[in-house]
Amino acid sequence: MDSRTLRSAVLDRLRRSVGFDAYVFLLTDPVTCVGSSPLADVSVALLLPQLPTLIRLKYLSSVNRWTSLESVARLSSPSASLMWQSLLANYGVTDIASAVFRDRFGCWGWLDLWRVGSSFTSSDLSAIGAVVPEVTSSLRACQAATFDAVGETSPRPGPAVLLLSPSLAVREQTPDTHAYLQALLPPSAIPAGAYNVAAQLLAVEAGVDDHPPSARVHLTDSGWLTLRAARLGDDIAVTIEECQPGDRLDLFARATGLSTRETELLSLLAEGLDTKEVAMRMFLSEHTVQDHLKSVFAKAGTRSRRAILARALGHRRRDGPRNPLLT
Repeated sequence: MDSRTLRSAVLDRLRRSVGFDAYVFLLTDPVTCVGSSPLADVSVALLLPQLPTLIRLKYLSSVNRWTSLESVARLSSPSASLMWQSLLANYGVTDIASAVFRDRFGCWGWLDLWRVGSSFTSSDLSAIGAVVPEVTSSLRACQAATFDAVGETSPRPGPAVLLLSPSLAVREQTPDTHAYLQALLPPSAIPAGAYNVAAQLLAVEAGVDDHPPSARVHLTDSGWLTLRAARLGDDIAVTIEECQPGDRLDLFARATGLSTRETELLSLLAEGLDTKEVAMRMFLSEHTVQDHLKSVFAKAGTRSRRAILARALGHRRRDGPRNPLLT
């Protein structure tokens, strides 16, 4: 199943065993931990109009932050949370159970469950924690599946730029920005991914976190975009462009569970090296390189170098130069 269907199934399971009044469930870039592709129901608090504020406060809150959370925790001291103190308390939210889905390949998502008028118990946290390992591996598998070939794609224009105020209100955008945003989350005007990278920049500036304010975000086809935030005077500029081949390859290797050595091998293949050249660069025998390659094929579910490079690096564009690595 795709990540949205998976997350809905997880929430249904938790609703039966734990119970909650609202939720926010995001995917994250496995390296930067910056969120995108939200699945949320915050109608209980009527917070949708305040989405930029909610995201900004979430990133500026250090309590139970997913970047430092081990597995599952509740908001045992609500007043310590900037998000609760500045916003959620006004809407009757009394407790938040947070979970992070992380393995040795990266951080794949985080989940907040909200309760109104009651608190989460230790047994609730145990029930949530029990599904974390399974959900983590499933989220990673969902991301791996996004690299499956579905046909060639034309190049997108770009990069596009979205200018936000310090409170994350939209100031301006370049002409190509609308097309990118529609591809990210149609028919929404501004997807949460743009707010997330901007909020991460604010968190870095505030000393709350040190991960880069960027995220690789999957589109509806096999393509990926990279969103980055940077200061432009008093405002925040969010750039949106196609993910570079090296970044795609890193994502592919993490999502398919390649080891460090296997990722190195795949990177050398992407440079166009043959088995003998790869063996020399890795200080291995050609036989060992072939063994590593078989393992890579098995994990990625492919049978040839051409197929795995096509998935990892993206399709050859219709109107662009032909990629010699894929011929």
